Amino acid sequence: MDEKIKNKITETVQDLLRRVGFEGEVRLNESLAVVDPDNSTNNSRASLMVASVESENDLSMLIGKNGQNLSAFEHIARLLVSRNVSITASQSPISFIVDINDYRKSRTNYLVDVARNVAKRVIQTQRAEALLPMNAYERRLVHTELATFKDLQTESIGQEPRRRIVVKPSLPL
Repeated sequence: MDEKIKNKITETVQDLLRRVGFEGEVRLNESLAVVDPDNSTNNSRASLMVASVESENDLSMLIGKNGQNLSAFEHIARLLVSRNVSITASQSPISFIVDINDYRKSRTNYLVDVARNVAKRVIQTQRAEALLPMNAYERRLVHTELATFKDLQTESIGQEPRRRIVVKPSLPL
């Protein structure tokens, strides 16, 4: 990603943060441990730009329940960056996520732990188990994590916003 686009992402997130009444420092870094939400054809982990917002202030209102407000903030930031940066046909679309006070990082760790624990239970009991509803990004993260378990299958069921993952034992061949 070129420097001009990186600067635009940082400026846009900083400006949007200020406009919604919050203060914080925005830093852009590349992460290899995040599932790319725009990569719908490949279940592998990919590098992705992360606009990290750090603040001494309480930003829980900006994060919202299960990160819903953060997802909306991120969506608006992506729209603003896309509108203000021209992309040639040879360039890939601008993709980045916004993380506030390491919320996404801790949520990712939590979801991976939950997924692994459910996977162990399903393997042990040979009974399917449904996880709580999650957004598309979180479901993709869980599907990717559990793809390493050869004795399991995962499936998303239901309609948004109640869409969830069912973890079940693989059918014997």
